[in-house]
Amino acid sequence: MKKTERYLALDVLRGMTIALMITVNNPGSWKYIYAPLRHSSWHGCTPTDLVFPFFLFVVGVSMFFSFSKYGNTLNKESFKRLGRRTLLIFAIGLFLNSFPQWDRDYSTLRIMGVLQRIALAYGFGSLIVLSVPRKYIPLLGFSILLLYWGILGWFGGEDPYSLNGNVTIPFDAAILGEQHLYRGFGIPFDPEGLLSTIPAVVTVLLGYLTGVFIKTTEKVKIPGQLALYGLIVAIAGRLWGLVFPINKPLWTGSYVLYTAGLAAMAFALLIFIIDIKGYKKWTSFFVVFGMNPLFIYALSGLWARTLGMIIKIELADGTVMRGSTWLYENIFVPLAGNMNGSLLYALTHVFFFWVIGYFLYKKRVFIKV
Repeated sequence: MKKTERYLALDVLRGMTIALMITVNNPGSWKYIYAPLRHSSWHGCTPTDLVFPFFLFVVGVSMFFSFSKYGNTLNKESFKRLGRRTLLIFAIGLFLNSFPQWDRDYSTLRIMGVLQRIALAYGFGSLIVLSVPRKYIPLLGFSILLLYWGILGWFGGEDPYSLNGNVTIPFDAAILGEQHLYRGFGIPFDPEGLLSTIPAVVTVLLGYLTGVFIKTTEKVKIPGQLALYGLIVAIAGRLWGLVFPINKPLWTGSYVLYTAGLAAMAFALLIFIIDIKGYKKWTSFFVVFGMNPLFIYALSGLWARTLGMIIKIELADGTVMRGSTWLYENIFVPLAGNMNGSLLYALTHVFFFWVIGYFLYKKRVFIKV
């Protein structure tokens, strides 16, 4: 079995997405967040809306290199690997959703989530790239996006791309149960639901095709050509967005193309800086995150839930405050005020988990999921 090839620019991009995931998921207060660190309210795309698709794009690129040792074909060994990873990542996501397990109403447990979407997009994406001839993957990916567009438009309500009128709600409710859907939008609607995971698979496929491209293209030509391809795909996404709005919660086809194009351009820039120009000293901070990405992300989620749901601080007046709220209001707000204190709280979390990642990195401990 061949040894998996590592690509420094890919590790850096992966690490950047994990650092940004921790940043946007852990503000000191959800009331005080700078605009670029907020998701768009519905249609549109903020810098924060790029983080998740960038990670799935990286998953796709990584798949090409990781499956190279299996000949990039579906066989007993590659199927065992993709099956084990899919189930394990999904299970970790479900564990986080149910934490703390001893104080959980399982009748309203959310089934889906970020890690669950990563698991399913990876699993189905892997089956496609390992079983479908490579030349047909672009056509298949675009067909999936067109099919999803048709499903939303045909089966949705009067405004099929609205929060209340989109068809993902009855679809996910029928399969998962309405009580198991996310309610952060004020109604049972899951932005990482089952139906909207279908186009997320295409984000992974575009990443995989990028892996193929950088492996089969002369090194010095990669940044320029990849940046051009990314620009074309991003423009196509923007143009499609005129009739099929760019929307992260629905993971629309225009959103897939737009974000994947930007991810390709960012990857091209990193390849140019790191591999062509040789500027590598600055990369170590992000490589630490990139070498244990899912472990660090899951650990950050577990810690956030511990601070918010388990650790309680009893005040002098007898009231009880969440540990996360106490830290923000008593340490970070006095230091930097509401808005900057909220950001500082998030960045402190990034540094905290970098320290953990650095310890693992120095010990050469790489936790495979």
